[in-house]
Amino acid sequence: MDKSKRSFLKSKRSFRRRLPPIQSGDRIDYRNMSLISRFISEQGKILSRRVNKLTLKQQRLITISIKQARILSLLPFLNNEKQFERIDESTARTAGLRTRNK
Repeated sequence: MDKSKRSFLKSKRSFRRRLPPIQSGDRIDYRNMSLISRFISEQGKILSRRVNKLTLKQQRLITISIKQARILSLLPFLNNEKQFERIDESTARTAGLRTRNK
């Protein structure tokens, strides 16, 4: 083959196949908290399909199960632990100032 024809051929790369995030044996259910918690961000948001590397059907099932778990109060709607700490510190500071001035 000529060098000009070689450039058009696809190079054979070895791709490392990623393991699917959900195996065939895993049941997508609102009670399966270990599975559901992998698809929620630190703020409590549902991660997108691109991030999760899920199929469309799996993403729909995960979304439904997360919403069911939230409604049944197995999961919080928001995870704002840091905001609560800030609020507590700010109220403590203002309370301390008020007691000193009295």
